[in-house]
Amino acid sequence: MTRRPPHIDENPHGVDLPLEPLPGHSSRGRLERVLRRGEFAVTAELNPPDSANAQDVYERAAVFDGWVDGINAVDASGANCHMSSLGICALLTRMGYATIMQIACRDRNRIAIQGDVLGAAAMGVANILCLTGDGVQAGDQPGAKPVFDLDSMSLLETVRVMRDEERFLSGRKLSTPPAVFMGAAINPFAPPYDFRPLRLAKKIAAGAQFVQSQYCFDVPMLQEYMKRARNLGLAEKCYILIGVGPLASAKTARWIRANVPGVHIPDDVVRRLEGAQNQKEEGKRLCIDIINEVKEIEGVSGVHVMAYRQEEYVAEIVHESGVLKGRRPWKREPGPDDAMVADRLDHLLETPNQRPVDMVKDAAG
Repeated sequence: MTRRPPHIDENPHGVDLPLEPLPGHSSRGRLERVLRRGEFAVTAELNPPDSANAQDVYERAAVFDGWVDGINAVDASGANCHMSSLGICALLTRMGYATIMQIACRDRNRIAIQGDVLGAAAMGVANILCLTGDGVQAGDQPGAKPVFDLDSMSLLETVRVMRDEERFLSGRKLSTPPAVFMGAAINPFAPPYDFRPLRLAKKIAAGAQFVQSQYCFDVPMLQEYMKRARNLGLAEKCYILIGVGPLASAKTARWIRANVPGVHIPDDVVRRLEGAQNQKEEGKRLCIDIINEVKEIEGVSGVHVMAYRQEEYVAEIVHESGVLKGRRPWKREPGPDDAMVADRLDHLLETPNQRPVDMVKDAAG
């Protein structure tokens, strides 16, 4: 049997099983280990499918194989419905992937959220990203009832209480607490700028151990933010991952700047794309350039690559940026049953009259 290098961080009894616990670690997942070793981490965002087909999730995750330390399972971002974050995590953790389950407070109350945290941890999810969530008016179902029983700060506190104090918010004890690495989102690029490091401090106090930022297209602004964060001692208390991503064109950049709250894109970025012969290629090169600048900033522990509808470029971006310095993150190796399972899924999907709606009609008839 071939033995994998120790830095791969894999349970020898199965890739779907949690790692052995380590002293001082909150979780049994790979992302926390990479960060605590001082290695520059790379995470990416999986574009969730509008589908009940598990194969759609596996195919989207496969493009990240060997290039990222964690995959964010998005929770209805922009208040648009897709396959759930919990469902994606259920599919990917059993295949060995390191998932980061996003939880948005918009759609569920504290009872449902605490139950989801326990269910996710039981499945092997080691990382949870706590978000308030966009308002329902931002999505394609504005008539939905918003919940917002918690916000990102109180959600962090809730998960911390469950993990560290081994109880629900009601005070009822947990028999087994969730062993999770807790994360939150930050935006250094939205006013009021002086307040942003202070808000990070509050999230750390509430329980955040790592954070992922909004897209960075203004490195000088990030440098100023990181300087304030270092002065407050925050970079020693929390792992800071900076959001990056390729822009498809100048038109896309202008649309995002005008329509996506919290994303700051300077004029010189738009001009650079406009002046390029191949704007999509230039957007990718811009992302690589930003990563190369960001990785040199003191206190930055990694990058979070958000390549919406350009996920196939993530491997190329990570490779050309050199941030891994020769390190090879975990990669799923094909299993002996993969072909059989894929054939079975194809058969089920292609079999006539097997859609749920057809089955219901047949039963009613």
